[in-house]
Amino acid sequence: MIERLFCYLLFMYFHVMPSLLIKKELEVHKFLSNSINKKLSIDSSFFIFIVSFYFSFVLNSTLLYKIFNNLYSFDLESSLFVISIGIILFIIQYIIFNCIVFPFIAKPLLILLLISSGFVHYVMHSYGIFIDKDMIRNIFETNAYESFEYVSLSGILHILFIIVLPILGIQFLDIRFKPFKQEICTRIKQIVIAIAVLLSVIVIQYRDYSVFVRNNRELRKLVNPLNYIYSTFRYLEERIKVKPQFVILDENVTKTVSPDSQKTVFVLILGETARSNNFSLYGYERQTNPLLSAQDLFVFRDVTSCGTSTAISVPCMFSHLGRGDFNVETAKYTENLMDLIKKAGYDVLWVENDNGCKGVCDRVQVKNTVLSDHQKDCFKDYCYDEVLLTELQNKLDNITTDTVIVLHMIGSHGPAYFRRYPSMFDVFKPTCNTVEIQNCSQNEILNTYDNTILYTDYIINQSIELLKKYPDYKSGLIYVSDHGESLGENNIYLHGFPYQIAPKEQKKVPMMLWVSDVMKKEKRIDFECLKKEAQEKAYTHDHLFHSILNLLQVKSMTYDSTLDLFHSCRIRSPV
Repeated sequence: MIERLFCYLLFMYFHVMPSLLIKKELEVHKFLSNSINKKLSIDSSFFIFIVSFYFSFVLNSTLLYKIFNNLYSFDLESSLFVISIGIILFIIQYIIFNCIVFPFIAKPLLILLLISSGFVHYVMHSYGIFIDKDMIRNIFETNAYESFEYVSLSGILHILFIIVLPILGIQFLDIRFKPFKQEICTRIKQIVIAIAVLLSVIVIQYRDYSVFVRNNRELRKLVNPLNYIYSTFRYLEERIKVKPQFVILDENVTKTVSPDSQKTVFVLILGETARSNNFSLYGYERQTNPLLSAQDLFVFRDVTSCGTSTAISVPCMFSHLGRGDFNVETAKYTENLMDLIKKAGYDVLWVENDNGCKGVCDRVQVKNTVLSDHQKDCFKDYCYDEVLLTELQNKLDNITTDTVIVLHMIGSHGPAYFRRYPSMFDVFKPTCNTVEIQNCSQNEILNTYDNTILYTDYIINQSIELLKKYPDYKSGLIYVSDHGESLGENNIYLHGFPYQIAPKEQKKVPMMLWVSDVMKKEKRIDFECLKKEAQEKAYTHDHLFHSILNLLQVKSMTYDSTLDLFHSCRIRSPV
């Protein structure tokens, strides 16, 4: 999800550039043909060879590097194995370009491919990102501000070098095509020879290839440009399918009415890109939770996220389905936790300070902080999470019925970690004050990220303190992050890795619970039992849906007690 800038621009190019390039191609070609020296002309066969070589060994250098690193040894045989894979890659590209490079369309098509493939190469090379359908979904569902956070001087220079220079080279070449029939015959011969060589290489080293591919299936997501072209088609295929009928999960959802008149107020703080590794509440050596460590919290030690990107994790954690059965496309047309809580009679408010709720809050009241008047904590297209406290205070002052409030933080969203907290939280130094985190030292990245966690500690603690100001409410609060983050471990940055191979840093997330004394007095849950189980058991995002239904006493046929983290600690009423 995984990683925004290149596909945001790719999206724009695919919508705008084709018509412009094709329209101007004849004019540009005519001008250049009249102005350049004849020595710059090149035979089409040799041109295809050069283009194939560039795409195979330059724009796929990340793939070849990963393959080399995944080998068990680094001897001559291993080097030859990597070279043979490079040859296979070259032959495949050579066959493809022989099929698509023809007069009039050759240059516009190659320019489009260079632009998109160049951006893909940059993010794969710089951040260790794999390109799959979920990553493409992240791109299309992001906003312009988040995309341009990835813009940097070195990034621009990198892109200029791998995109602009080749494009200029293509424009200043006069590609000589043979007469049509002769050109076709030549292409057929070249393709046949290429296929013969390809099969020969595969046959010779089939055993090595089969073993390597079987053990490294995810590496196909680094094959540029096939990775993003295939993934984009798969994503668009899902989007253009006939929209299914909206699924109503439960027509008869209700809530248990308490005999007292005290109102229930529950706050769910949805964290962004926070990994449990860097919370001192989870044993981290730095004191990143000085305020929360003084609160009476139930800290769930082992929690695994549903995905490695917001676009997957957020709708998944609010779904009644577990990660194994969850489908992000059908989830858009299915009731979720927010819908059921609202139907049960709760007043539901979603306060958004990130990049949207991914469809989860479509049918409840939403307050977008960026669009609100928070001059102190907002800066054009983003706000500090302190704006959430202002909105929480405003809502608590006007409670008229049982209420659920979701605060969606921008949290530790990278790569611009340094923009996520005010200067007073700039505690750990030196920091990485750039979006080019791959150029910062490991210590600088950790310092900056830890400052975001320190600020998150403040936001959660202040939310609890606000709830404490209303002692008559039966109040509770859960904080859970959507996914984790890689901070340069094994040269991997950010998040959005394919789930099956994602490092634990992207999947292990913090989750904690606070409940007021009034809620504890209901004696529905043995909280001593819960505190013990929170330390010993393993949980996932799958537990959130069912646990909140239980905590809020919402009765629904969708409830599954096996996924309720409170179930084994419930106090049974005497018969």
